[in-house]
Amino acid sequence: MPLTRKGAATRRRIIEGAAEQIRAEGVFGLRLEDVMARTATSKSQLFHYFPDGKDELLLAVARHEAARVIDDQQPELGALTSWDAWYRWRDKVLARYRAQGVDCPLHVALSRLGTATDAGRSVAGELLDRWQGQLAEGIRHMQDGGEIAPALDADREAAALLAGIQGGVLILLTTGATTHLEAALDLGIAHLRNGDHRDR
Repeated sequence: MPLTRKGAATRRRIIEGAAEQIRAEGVFGLRLEDVMARTATSKSQLFHYFPDGKDELLLAVARHEAARVIDDQQPELGALTSWDAWYRWRDKVLARYRAQGVDCPLHVALSRLGTATDAGRSVAGELLDRWQGQLAEGIRHMQDGGEIAPALDADREAAALLAGIQGGVLILLTTGATTHLEAALDLGIAHLRNGDHRDR
């Protein structure tokens, strides 16, 4: 049965509150009692929207945060039409993860759910597919304009760039340092530019 507008707003408030709780308290900070206090909801309300309890709430947080990963990169990610645009996107990615730090609600939710579960794989897969697709679209646009070598496989290049970013994010979550993420972005973009051997 579809939620009413008020019901959808309450459900969204619980999800956002759970994500905020993770950011505030870290990996072990998601207690349903704290989420209820943070969002001014009762136990009956929480279990009305998430009858399976914490695991169902974590899955909703994962989906919410996966969407945010893409949304936080806009409009730059959806408009990679010049090298200036690519560097603005690069700066936005770095700023996002610097601001986030080591407490990532998406990472926490997926790790607690287990990425081997169908639900965890689905959320992660959808996020990576969307992200890679927008990168590949930007590469193809630049190829059409003669700025990136046409011989490069746009999907494969996007996959490699995304793999580097994800590796950098994982190291950031482990160490708090953005050095590796910055290197992955800079070298990935440089590789795309160097694939075009015209004189500059």
